[in-house]
Amino acid sequence: MKEIKTIGVLTSGGDAPGMNAAVRAVVRTGISKGFKVVGINHGYNGLINGDIYEMNLRSVSEIIHRGGTVLYTARCMEFKTKEGQQKAADRCKEYGIDALVVIGGDGSFRGARDLAALGIPCIGIPGTIDNDIACSEYTIGYDTAMNTAVEMIDKLRDTTQSHDRCSVVEVMGRNAGYIALNTGIAVGALAILIPERPYDLERDIISRMNFTQKSGKHHFIIIVAEGVGHAQDIANEIQVRTGVDSRATVLGHVQRGGSPSLRDRVTASTMGFQAVSLLEKGIYNRVVAVSADKIVDYDIDVALSMHKTIDTNLLDVAATISI
Repeated sequence: MKEIKTIGVLTSGGDAPGMNAAVRAVVRTGISKGFKVVGINHGYNGLINGDIYEMNLRSVSEIIHRGGTVLYTARCMEFKTKEGQQKAADRCKEYGIDALVVIGGDGSFRGARDLAALGIPCIGIPGTIDNDIACSEYTIGYDTAMNTAVEMIDKLRDTTQSHDRCSVVEVMGRNAGYIALNTGIAVGALAILIPERPYDLERDIISRMNFTQKSGKHHFIIIVAEGVGHAQDIANEIQVRTGVDSRATVLGHVQRGGSPSLRDRVTASTMGFQAVSLLEKGIYNRVVAVSADKIVDYDIDVALSMHKTIDTNLLDVAATISI
């Protein structure tokens, strides 16, 4: 069992509200347990290039409420190569980093697994607004991103209703429909298009618009996950087929920003605490996760092999109450 004296912490991939709360928890838990903690700026890119500094209790003051990540994040093509991974592992040894806490998504965890294979113990913490980490029911940033989307769409609804328009709103989520599905239910969207379920424009949108028009509805909100297609193309087709003035709105990266919600702050804090606690016990190469509202952990290989499915009950809820 390798003795851990110094823990490194980095954020990787897309930023997510709550990452700072996780960093704060790792730093303060680590120091309270007698570890030295170093921060690594700009993810694996910073690790390779030695952008590393020692952190103390005050290094993470006043960051729990801030969005983004104080450690910054970056994509690193070099780290995808064997040479880059070896360089990163060598840099850990050069700086005396005995273990690494990686806050990010699946790609970040695959990088952690590569480092683990080179002798660097790693713990992963799921941080992504997409909520698409298979081993965890919840990921840091998801709640805040959904609330941001709901706030923006509620504002958009005012002008949609005033002009009897159809607003097609594209939300983030890559190839996962979690943000779209839950946001769509929350804003009373007429239709929700997600990657997990193929859609038919006539069946899922046009016919529903026609039906609700007969009952007196004259404005519509359609939520589209970014992995489904372009919101503008869908809006154009709706207008051609129905004659209803249809506009597309892409919320984009505004969903990544903002002060994290209570849920994201608490989840991130408990996950950061758990990551350091595992290292203290000599338990390495794990991914911290949420299961049945409890903090658990999985072997990193097991975590990366797991699959996640959408809640079909929510699809039924959305289809039934949105007419």
